[in-house]
Amino acid sequence: MPTRSSPAFEQIKTFVKAQITSGVWQAGDTVPSEAALQQQFGVSRMTVNRAVKELAAEGLVTRQRGSGTVVAQWHRISSMLAVRDIHEEVVERGHTHTCRVLRLEVVVADAALVQALGVRLGAPVFHSVMVHFEDGVAIQLEDRHVNPAAAPGYLTANFQTTTPTQYLFACAPLTEARYSIEAALPSAQEAKSLGIGRNEPCLIITRCTVSGAHVASQARLVYPGMRYSLRGNFAL
Repeated sequence: MPTRSSPAFEQIKTFVKAQITSGVWQAGDTVPSEAALQQQFGVSRMTVNRAVKELAAEGLVTRQRGSGTVVAQWHRISSMLAVRDIHEEVVERGHTHTCRVLRLEVVVADAALVQALGVRLGAPVFHSVMVHFEDGVAIQLEDRHVNPAAAPGYLTANFQTTTPTQYLFACAPLTEARYSIEAALPSAQEAKSLGIGRNEPCLIITRCTVSGAHVASQARLVYPGMRYSLRGNFAL
């Protein structure tokens, strides 16, 4: 947590986050103006502006032209549960997507993977772990197991130029998908990879995709709850 020795913009961010997480400021409440924050912290307008911009990028506040800055609605969830690619989501918002690959390996199928992927016990399974960023802010940890029968070239893919979802769409066309969605705390490793605290609630989606006769993959997608809102559309 930032201290008085931390950069001034971090002190402002910490103050705003504390007011939100403690419930003092609720969704839709107006955040003090940049002029008010400038006076409160005795810093330049540029410093306050940087803090507010970063808070907006993290999804904590929304800047509204003519009405100032308000606390964001974190709990928005409206989705048709389509299988969407994180790169496409970020680009649609006019932002830049980047990715950091943490693991790309072969593992041995245990009982859980036998049930999830329909492979035999002890069979080789591809495993990838990566963090996806929106304008440099971590918004998703993707922990995925892939059935080699559905995507034999998975480990050779360049995930700096494509995403696992894009790759699997191309080589293992989707015929079925199954989801489970929950709000939970991240594991210690997940929190470290996302740069968040262990006590920060996350949206966690476990998604299994099927391609023809094979279960193609199972992914655990962890989204920091204060940085991400799952959206979509319904059509009848």
